[in-house]
Amino acid sequence: MTPLISFLTALWAALRDRLRAVRIQPERGSLSVEQVIITVALIGIAVALVAVIANAVTSRSSSIQ
Repeated sequence: MTPLISFLTALWAALRDRLRAVRIQPERGSLSVEQVIITVALIGIAVALVAVIANAVTSRSSSIQ
């Protein structure tokens, strides 16, 4: 039982320290609007590219016999 209590005490201390760090610097690790827009654009380009490749493979597979 003692190792479990020690583990939970250490876990609580680590969590408390992380929460204290977040309160001191609330914007640490947050994404900017520009990063979100760029990420969404890249995902859109990737989806479009996959659709184009899938369409090309489907159209070419009908010609293969």
